[in-house]
Amino acid sequence: MRISLDSRPVSTRGFAFVILFAVGFVLTPVRAADGGTCVSDIRQVVARRATPMMMEATLPKDLTTKVDAAAQASFAKTFTPGAVVGVRTPEGTWTAAYGMADPKAGRPMTVAMHTRIGSVTKTFTGTVIMRLSQDRKLSLDDPIEKYVSGVPNGTSITLRQLANMTSGIASYTRSAKFTDIYFAKPETVFTPDQLLKVGIAASPLFSPGTKFDYSNTNTILLGMVIEKVTGKPVAEAFDAMVFKPLKLLNTSWPGQSTKMPEPYAEGFTLQGNFAKPDAPSNATFWNPAWGWTAGELISNMDDLLTYGRALGTGQGLLNPDTQEERLKSIPGPAGYGIAIGCIDGWVGHTGELPGYNTAVYYHAASDITVVVQTNSDIASGNCAESPTLANDPRDSICSSPATRIFAAITEALGHKFTPLPAR
Repeated sequence: MRISLDSRPVSTRGFAFVILFAVGFVLTPVRAADGGTCVSDIRQVVARRATPMMMEATLPKDLTTKVDAAAQASFAKTFTPGAVVGVRTPEGTWTAAYGMADPKAGRPMTVAMHTRIGSVTKTFTGTVIMRLSQDRKLSLDDPIEKYVSGVPNGTSITLRQLANMTSGIASYTRSAKFTDIYFAKPETVFTPDQLLKVGIAASPLFSPGTKFDYSNTNTILLGMVIEKVTGKPVAEAFDAMVFKPLKLLNTSWPGQSTKMPEPYAEGFTLQGNFAKPDAPSNATFWNPAWGWTAGELISNMDDLLTYGRALGTGQGLLNPDTQEERLKSIPGPAGYGIAIGCIDGWVGHTGELPGYNTAVYYHAASDITVVVQTNSDIASGNCAESPTLANDPRDSICSSPATRIFAAITEALGHKFTPLPAR
């Protein structure tokens, strides 16, 4: 079994477990000594209005040529059948698709393809929590015990600490009690209560607020808070506070259904008990319920480009003061704040679960949004621990596919993102 503790996989025992949820940030709960922040001029960022050309124009040809070349070169170094990339700047939007959505059927990837977006879901959960705080329905400093009983240190752990991953609650995805079942029977439906029970059994890892530990259980708890406060299923809260305000028509909450909206890309993985280095498993219809508010959503490029900018600016989602608070929650030049990460000025999140890898980021200084979707979560490169395919070209850097392509595009744009490499 191979499990991710933060942005890097850590070896434990047994066979293929790559990274159920990828982060891709340098992660630290302590504010940098110089007091710097990842996003400068925050008030300007939250006040910046979108230009008409963003939606109506195509990026200049010289820039699209440069970005397309970077995307193609990096795509060639990945182990993903296909990829969809998108760039939106004040000058316009450019999207492109590469490779295959379904290699067996010979179906090419298109920019309209739906994919599972994994931990990008966490930013939706965090956004709803921030909205409820803005509406004074809850406080980020409320203890989790106020909403969910039986959590170790529950009277001390705040909603803020759950959102910024400093609670000390262990991630259920690092427990054999979860993975032994899921990887043997990927069709298994897990309830939030079952997931929470697994995480709690290994908790606490440390005193609240003293360390950082990327735990999916934290975001499950925040989903429970959302349902408790709103009195509605989390799917309805997402719809009312994120989907409808931004008119996200292609973003969906599958619940316990394995169905994918058309058109969709087949997803491939080396995770699970049945994959081999020369024969990945098709994880397209593995049941997603185990991800719940930590990683269950499905989306496409159109919606993710819209959402990526809104996530960075708050526009259409949160008022300026609330968005300022969220951006200021990032603990220094690089780090993880309230269900959102930032490095090199890029605000957003990656998402990874069996079969899919996604990157959604907004560069605050230049008003640029970049999204990458891939239908594989298989790492490539000089990976000491992450399983790779038998014909790995052994690039010097180990990376998941969407992160590799995203980093190459940011360099072509002149705003380089340097992720903490996988191992």
